[in-house]
Amino acid sequence: MPRTIWSGAISFGLVTVPIHVVSATEDHSIRFHQYHLADQGRIRYRKVCELEDREVPQDEIGKGYELTTTQVVPVTDEDLSNLPLPTARAIEIDGFVPLESVDPIRISDGYYLQPAGQVAAKPYQLLVKALGRSAKVAVAKYAWSGRERLGLLRVKDDVLVLHAMRWPDEIRDPAELLPPPVQVSDEEIEGALALMDTMTVDRLEGPEFHDRYTEAVAEIIEAKREEKPLPEAPEPEQPAQILDLMAALQESVSKAKASRGQDAGPAEVHELPAQKKKTAAKKQPARQTAAKKTAAKKSSGSRPRRPRSA
Repeated sequence: MPRTIWSGAISFGLVTVPIHVVSATEDHSIRFHQYHLADQGRIRYRKVCELEDREVPQDEIGKGYELTTTQVVPVTDEDLSNLPLPTARAIEIDGFVPLESVDPIRISDGYYLQPAGQVAAKPYQLLVKALGRSAKVAVAKYAWSGRERLGLLRVKDDVLVLHAMRWPDEIRDPAELLPPPVQVSDEEIEGALALMDTMTVDRLEGPEFHDRYTEAVAEIIEAKREEKPLPEAPEPEQPAQILDLMAALQESVSKAKASRGQDAGPAEVHELPAQKKKTAAKKQPARQTAAKKTAAKKSSGSRPRRPRSA
């Protein structure tokens, strides 16, 4: 089992669920150390006191807030654990929202919430079942690592998951990154949709969803260990300048189908809502014109009646 990162409780109205927090993800990246090239001596970073000019052990190091260059206010872990905040010891649920209403750019790391003992089993299951039946996620606040944070609670395989979230003011405005105005035709959008259909997968699993970079680094390390030639790097594909967007989309659809062993026939065309309106608008005047012509023929073929005399 992964180590416990934080222990506390979920506050759900008057219901309290004692929990332990563990990381929901693992990092399989290959780690490197720094070495002196001349003799392979390990390069390390040492914690040195500037006043005493000596290395300081961990038990002599604490936190502090620098008011001025000569005045530091010491702050202990006990001080931080006794903050006058309800979220200092609990993950406090503030509300519930549909998952699709949350912008994915605000969602960060994920953590599993484990019930802390038998006393937490029933309220834990209550929250799991209620969240699962409501099809909503809980928005909560909690205080870790020196600041109050926003979180999202959901259910995965009958286990509560807490996703760290960024506050609204932490998301940069992308308006300045917008490209200059351009016109995109309906045919080009249909071509992009056809390519999306060809590249659609049921689940994010399979041979195409794995870390090839880590595998390549492992191959280099193994080759160097056995003093063998390094694996040859493939020639990087130079991005071609797109002169005909439709031709590029059609070729992409063909390549995607070929890579999946599908028949590279004509792509399925999606009719856009705006295009449907245009088609209907074009058909409607034609019917009106035909009706007018029929009425004109009838009126020209019959003589006007004379008014009867009294």
